[in-house]
Amino acid sequence: MADLSVNVCGVTLKNPVIPASGTFGFGREFNELYDISCLGGVATKGLTLKPRLGNPVPRIAEGQSVILNAVGLQNPGVEAFLENDLAWLKQKTRVLANVAGSTIEDYAEICARLDGLVDFVELNISCPNVRCGGMAFGIRPETIEEVTRAAKKSLANTPLIVKLSPNVESIVLNAQAAERGGADCISLVNTFTGMVIDIEKRKPLLANTTGGVSGAGIKPIAVRMVYEASRAVHIPVIGMGGIRTAEDAVEFLMAGAAAVQVGTHNFTDTFACPKIIAGLNDWCDRHGVSHVSALTGALQ
Repeated sequence: MADLSVNVCGVTLKNPVIPASGTFGFGREFNELYDISCLGGVATKGLTLKPRLGNPVPRIAEGQSVILNAVGLQNPGVEAFLENDLAWLKQKTRVLANVAGSTIEDYAEICARLDGLVDFVELNISCPNVRCGGMAFGIRPETIEEVTRAAKKSLANTPLIVKLSPNVESIVLNAQAAERGGADCISLVNTFTGMVIDIEKRKPLLANTTGGVSGAGIKPIAVRMVYEASRAVHIPVIGMGGIRTAEDAVEFLMAGAAAVQVGTHNFTDTFACPKIIAGLNDWCDRHGVSHVSALTGALQ
């Protein structure tokens, strides 16, 4: 059997497969189906300082090979997470606390609250479904660097992952801005901005009008962006976007990712992550790869 462990920012994950934020809750529901301690880690539901109700419904729509969501960061708030979920989740696997804010001060404050309590903080500056903050911080290199620097100052004991938006002019410049701001790692891609219309009602299917596009249909674009970003920075990259199979995960690893996140496919197959982990082991065995980390950046 291959060694599937990977090291990201000095933290060892038993394998490189992590459910993506917003697709796995805090892990409890999935743990009723399988023991989530098999995972490399869990990226939590996006957390804000105060509870959020999110956007009006309907806020999920289907497209061809994709889904659109405009959930709007509904979450119980960071204090509820710390009180009700963190201790349980830490017993299971590595915890990537995904955080969001409306202001730079929000990001700094929530990072300070989580410092030393989680394995990673994943800075969500790329959510397209909130009307203040959110993606606004993740579009321009200048604001990426500024919010990253503020968050990093609040984290003395926890590695900082900056989650990048694909809805930008240059993923390379934005990746470099995150690195300059002090990011220990970057993750990408978050969802693309899209829209679906009900042609009978002549109205958008989503109450928010637009939503974040994810799923198998975005994979080739995501792989390209991971490839470009990983070659532009000197910090680890976590890749995501349309991963359904072990072979998909291998693509992202070869493109330069040290680990991967699996999102939308958790909705269509609740056992997606353990299947991908098993498939990675099989792929490595069949191809004579003794350690999965050797695949990172192995594209020739």
